[in-house]
Amino acid sequence: MSDNFNPDKYIEEITGAFEAIADSECAEGQKKYMRNKFEFCGIQARPRREAARKFMRKDNRPVYENLAVVIKKLWKKEEREYQYYAVELLERYEKNFTEDIISLFEYMITKKSWWDTVDRIAKNLTGRYFESFPENRERYLQKWVRSDNIWLKRTALLFQLGYKENTDAVLLFDLINQLKDIDEFFIQKAIGWSLREYSKVEPKVVEEFIQNHDFSSLSTREGMKVINKNK
Repeated sequence: MSDNFNPDKYIEEITGAFEAIADSECAEGQKKYMRNKFEFCGIQARPRREAARKFMRKDNRPVYENLAVVIKKLWKKEEREYQYYAVELLERYEKNFTEDIISLFEYMITKKSWWDTVDRIAKNLTGRYFESFPENRERYLQKWVRSDNIWLKRTALLFQLGYKENTDAVLLFDLINQLKDIDEFFIQKAIGWSLREYSKVEPKVVEEFIQNHDFSSLSTREGMKVINKNK
């Protein structure tokens, strides 16, 4: 897109496309599912993506330098679909990520935080970022683990979800050990989820790790799901 790009106009056009297919009855159901934490337009994922397709096209979407402004404006909109769009828009720029984009991810993780955005940011954005900038990994992960924000902690546990055989098990186990005593559902669930995913690659290693540590019943149950299923 040209240097004449107008973030407000871009978002205005997206808003118009979403409002044209909004469904108040569907919105009520979505809102209830999300424990009334957010408002919704009432658009399911497929029609939302169809309505947004033209705004995702390379010749239509913002240049990288305008991205943070657009994402933050979308993040401030009331209806949750705009945050979903923002995450999916950012995924289109994976090959363009610069070192400083991590501050935008932190903004998204810590504002309007809930599992529906945080988990996708963790895997699809943060996970890809640390593959591109591994030298920044330790600094940010330790910062997040030591923070008071459960969503940053959860992101530290989940960013390797898509790594499969490239998972850094030493790092994963260290992060889990740092967080395993926190009495918080979203942390305990993330511990189990990260172990479950890695067990698809190294079941014996994961089972031994779980057996040798005193994890919560939730983390243990989640972590052993695939292992027990395959026994």
